[in-house]
Amino acid sequence: MYEPQLVFPGANPEMTPFHKHVDQNVIESQAVPQDYTNSRYTRGHLNPSMHQKTKEDREATFTLTNIVPQQKGSNSGPWNSLENDMLRKFRDFCKGPMYVITGALPYENEGHWLKSRVSVPEYMWSAYCCPRYNDTLPESMQPFFPTYAAVGRNDRNSGEDIVQINPNLKASVRGYDVRQMSLEALEGILAQRLHMSISLFDGQCQ
Repeated sequence: MYEPQLVFPGANPEMTPFHKHVDQNVIESQAVPQDYTNSRYTRGHLNPSMHQKTKEDREATFTLTNIVPQQKGSNSGPWNSLENDMLRKFRDFCKGPMYVITGALPYENEGHWLKSRVSVPEYMWSAYCCPRYNDTLPESMQPFFPTYAAVGRNDRNSGEDIVQINPNLKASVRGYDVRQMSLEALEGILAQRLHMSISLFDGQCQ
């Protein structure tokens, strides 16, 4: 799926399936399926399909503007576990909407690119805000509300200054660890790496 409004101003805002032969204007405006062909990366969702309630909303997450190049060990391993855990917290403890922001953190010193077109992130990050939640949270759940966050490795060869490697993980996912943390800790990491002030939720979700 692609976004026509990124190709031509005033175009239909509805997502459109890719044609067999992709128009050059589409190629120049956004990622296309050929970018991922014969690559070692999977299509990693920023807004996960599993977090959507309706069929239409789940389908909408498959536009390539919602996708980043993600290593299989991350996408089907620790990062997938984080997405499932976040969904469980929403279902079990939130009494209203949960607001989620997910992003990709580029390499600090030099860019990594897929087909010289699509930026490959060094890390994935995500944070949630659940303004209304159960008054009787189990003690073990209290640190996770109203906000919590995480950073996940997308390169097993990256340093361990942000996310350490657990040597006990199975080989297929080792090096793609996810570190869960407070919202403030994530904002600090983003601010340091991006050299700008970061505040993800208005009023820190209070």
